[in-house]
Amino acid sequence: MEGTKIKGIYTSNGDYEEADAFVETTGSTGPMGNCIKYGNGCSMCILRCPSFGPRISISKCAGVEDLHGERLDGTYGAFSGSCKLAKDTIDKNLLHEIEEKGAVVLKVPEEDVNMDKLKAKVCQQYALKEFAQNVILLDTGHVKLMTSYYPLEKLRKIQGLENVKFIDPYSGGKGNSIRYLSIAPVSVDLKVNGIDNLFCGGEKSGLFVGHTEAICTGSLAGHNAVKCALNIPTLTLPTNTAIGDIISYATSKIHTKEGRKNRYTFAGAEFFNRMKEKGLYSIDREEIQNRIKNTGLSNIFNKKLV
Repeated sequence: MEGTKIKGIYTSNGDYEEADAFVETTGSTGPMGNCIKYGNGCSMCILRCPSFGPRISISKCAGVEDLHGERLDGTYGAFSGSCKLAKDTIDKNLLHEIEEKGAVVLKVPEEDVNMDKLKAKVCQQYALKEFAQNVILLDTGHVKLMTSYYPLEKLRKIQGLENVKFIDPYSGGKGNSIRYLSIAPVSVDLKVNGIDNLFCGGEKSGLFVGHTEAICTGSLAGHNAVKCALNIPTLTLPTNTAIGDIISYATSKIHTKEGRKNRYTFAGAEFFNRMKEKGLYSIDREEIQNRIKNTGLSNIFNKKLV
């Protein structure tokens, strides 16, 4: 399929748009049928598939088969790792503590501890027994509940949460969205293998977890799409940078059975350990700036291409 190019795409309202290069960031979650098949049914999450329609894989429409993330038992996909609770349904004393401290840990009744749920989570850095034995609440504007889902009748047994309600997903008592069901095979410059002018970012480009990872891959995909349109060689970030290494590592791992069962993030789990081993983890800004400078990539995304 090398040499294939996308000439244009049809949008959901029927408009036809042509371009020299395309960037796909459609994500890997939904539509409803996948959440029913691989999850606990539609949880009425923030994607609102009934309102806005299903996710469409542009790369698959162009003839490239999607890859899939897997759970430990081989089932496709993984549950999104958290829910949001309505602040006005939480006991005032508990809410005050959450807002004052930023985070509160509440003990789960012994009879309600469910270790098996940890195997289905997207965020493997949180797949620890402590996240099954406790309810972790974070103040993120709403109150973030750090678990994929939690039966409402059991959640309301915990002191301070007797009248609590979910606001995302609405059915957070029974399930959550299923992710990693549509990943395009990409090269290290984030170009889709087999299509010369399509680039991917975010979860569409690999088994990445997190906003930072989405920003990094999306920035590189956009940068390289412009270079592609201008017939300039695309940028591959070297593996002595954290971003270059996570893209290279995840891109190779997704083609292995075990690799498809893992997720890759700067925030923890397997890749975080790799960062430390390779000396890529640092909170020293000057050290990081010098590392980028030594690769000749300082301000690389600020350079005008057009």
